[in-house]
Amino acid sequence: MPPTFDPWQAYVVAAEVSMATRASAESLAALRAQRLAALLTAAAGHSPRYRRLLAGCDPSTARLEDLPVSRKAELMRDFEGWVADPALSLQVLRRFIADPANIAASCLGRYTVWESSGSTGEPAVFVQDAQAMAVYDALEALRRPLLRPLDRLLDPWSLTERIAFVGATQGHFASTVSVERLRRLQPGLADRLRGISFLQPLDKLCAELDAFEPTVVATYPSAAVLLAQERRAGRLKAMPREIWTGGETLSPASRAFVRSAFGCPVANSYGASEFLSLAFECPLGVLHLNSDWAILEPVDTQGRAVPRGQAGTTTLLTNLANHLQPLIRYDLGDRVTLLDTACRCGSHLPAIEVQGRDDDMLRLAGGAGRPAVTVVPLAVSTVLEEEAGLFDFQLVQQGPHDLLLMSCAQGETAGQTLRRARTVLAAFLEAQGAQGIRIHCRSGETTRCGRSGKAARVISEANGARAVC
Repeated sequence: MPPTFDPWQAYVVAAEVSMATRASAESLAALRAQRLAALLTAAAGHSPRYRRLLAGCDPSTARLEDLPVSRKAELMRDFEGWVADPALSLQVLRRFIADPANIAASCLGRYTVWESSGSTGEPAVFVQDAQAMAVYDALEALRRPLLRPLDRLLDPWSLTERIAFVGATQGHFASTVSVERLRRLQPGLADRLRGISFLQPLDKLCAELDAFEPTVVATYPSAAVLLAQERRAGRLKAMPREIWTGGETLSPASRAFVRSAFGCPVANSYGASEFLSLAFECPLGVLHLNSDWAILEPVDTQGRAVPRGQAGTTTLLTNLANHLQPLIRYDLGDRVTLLDTACRCGSHLPAIEVQGRDDDMLRLAGGAGRPAVTVVPLAVSTVLEEEAGLFDFQLVQQGPHDLLLMSCAQGETAGQTLRRARTVLAAFLEAQGAQGIRIHCRSGETTRCGRSGKAARVISEANGARAVC
């Protein structure tokens, strides 16, 4: 089936996004209120779960802070009651995403489907209709910063660009689905937009990038740093003119290192499986929330709103674009700060700071006479989730040859899963060039938190101890 796409809806939403980009704070607030009322009306009318939760609630006057918080685990347990289309059973969707050939294809002829990476437990499945996809498309196209304005003036349709996405290219993840969907919708772009797997050995990854000669590389901050190291060492020849990052914390030091190694600008964005395009950087490097389509509420441990300028313990997301699978005060897990000062760029879209995932690189022994092997943390997570079915884990590097793989789960089933994960991980690391790696397993262990407040999944003890969650 072709990807989900409605040309008229895409045109209308693009016009709305364009007009709202420079709208006043009052206009943005009015848009949010209007769209929140529409979301609550749709949820109460079509989602059995929200029909029950919103009983007696007037969508036009409801205060968001009075509505219940929703969490991934409880929503997934009540999936058929959550979604607004009774044809969307979890069994149907699981079967759909089990086939890699379905990446970016429309499910049931009208929906786009992806799954979360499982960074906070077992993956969730997210379904988007044409309306939601039109919103994400417009935000990506119209609010991504112009890093090379002169090039855009000479080539407004990006006909000379060659864009490489470096990530997990075989799973039904939001980024992977988005890249493949764009390739299918625009066949003329297919040869100039490529997904390149970061699960392959580093020398092969560099060779593929060199052969493709991308002008733009889109990837995760940890992978961008790794590629910058290869560029500095002369093992990567590709010379992109832009680097786009997202999905993890991009520290100022990492940004400076990547920019220096490639000699090009770096732009960071913030998104999630639950809302693909939450925030983009302005020309001053400040993240601005797309508050006309998404509401973020930083809250404390009691679920109470924290003052502007202060990071919450977690953040609640309300997705105003997706009426098919309502996300209303959804616990996103990230620590977000809504800044209390206006950005000097002049935009009235709220300025935010995000403390996202900040897992460590693995640097493992490469065998006699060979250099150490560096492995991106998201590659490790992808292998353990996709090939071993292990989602609740923490991997700690204790030395150049020693890894400790832990899970909170207990019992014989947990032990079997850990042993399977050890086998899968050992094979993956060996394929990366690591030699003599010992992987020790423990179940029933308490995990440690990263600086973001989330449980860190990949830790190098060389980077110091972390707090226990």
